[in-house]
Amino acid sequence: MKDPDNIPSNPSTSDKPAIDELIQKRIRRRTVVGGLLSATGMLVTGCYFDSSGSGYSQTFSEISRGLDDKHHIPEGYKSNIVIKWGDHLFDSTAEFDPYAQSEAEQLNRFGFNNDYIGFLPLNHSGTRGLLFINHEYTSPWLMFPNVAKGFPDSMTYELAKIEMAAQGGSIVEVRLEREVWHPVIGSKYNRRITPHKTPMQITGPASGHKRLQTSSDITGSIVAGTMN
Repeated sequence: MKDPDNIPSNPSTSDKPAIDELIQKRIRRRTVVGGLLSATGMLVTGCYFDSSGSGYSQTFSEISRGLDDKHHIPEGYKSNIVIKWGDHLFDSTAEFDPYAQSEAEQLNRFGFNNDYIGFLPLNHSGTRGLLFINHEYTSPWLMFPNVAKGFPDSMTYELAKIEMAAQGGSIVEVRLEREVWHPVIGSKYNRRITPHKTPMQITGPASGHKRLQTSSDITGSIVAGTMN
């Protein structure tokens, strides 16, 4: 079975260029334009460009390339787990049991599969801030016992709802204490954003378009949430 993430969902676009082709085309265009600008700059006299500015330099010993189940860091560095799938964002006493999951529980817990991670400082020192994490997709064979890869018959509607509750995004406050980052459980900033339980208002020119109108919202101005 093909990887479901790589199966085209819209056959009408099969003859269109892929995103990586468009990116490479854009890069080549920028290279050409940059070369033209450089050549033009050589014709300009009486102009002075200061190239002595010092940039930020970070050096470390490169780790070897590989693929395994361990987290590797360069020599001289250290790492710690800040937050992981199943950690509660609002109740520090609620331990995660992967064998007793529910949609309601997952809606209050850190999602699955960290993709994009953004940090927004809350103070000038940068020792306190908000993490935004995009939970791009879920892997049910890793989340649930006795579930195989692909589209197995062992999947149920209840398990699918738990998966949806684990996707979307998480916002969590973090603080640096004694050189170690910790989540602030119960912070007023903590939040889960999911595909089906986070109503959002659509603004701008797309709002109200007939292609956004559904049986749940005939106005085309509200969506149930976001995937990633």
